[in-house]
Amino acid sequence: MQTALVTDRERAAVQAYLRLLHTVRAAFDTAAGPPGGGLPPAVPPSVLAEAEQALAEAGLAGNEEEFFRLLQSWCPEA
Repeated sequence: MQTALVTDRERAAVQAYLRLLHTVRAAFDTAAGPPGGGLPPAVPPSVLAEAEQALAEAGLAGNEEEFFRLLQSWCPEA
């Protein structure tokens, strides 16, 4: 099995993505109340902006294939 060496910026991008993923899951869990009675899920713009900035700083913006390969090697359960 190949071991990936992750830079600090790549690690920050993965961590920001995981925070975004957890925030989105929580928003959908909160919105999953009674049918027709809940508000649509909302994700704070700051969480999305953090992930976008971290991806750009790691040189991964627009390179989803490389990012998800990195994510899978560093955090297989994501």
